Amino acid sequence: MNAFQFVKSSHSSPAGGECVEVATNVPSVVAVRDSKNPSGSTLLLGDREWLAFRSAVIDGRIRAASLTS
Repeated sequence: MNAFQFVKSSHSSPAGGECVEVATNVPSVVAVRDSKNPSGSTLLLGDREWLAFRSAVIDGRIRAASLTS
């Protein structure tokens, strides 16, 4: 049984392009995954790492990578 209860980010693209799901229901762990590939990899972050990651995204220090070839 998967303990994580994922919720799609309100900032995910409605067209289905950039879709992120986050689970915050497990104490001291934040799980992040691509909603288009729920059985794929899941990034697990501690509370401090999640806050740092979130701040970096909000500040524009981390941006979505282009997947076009």
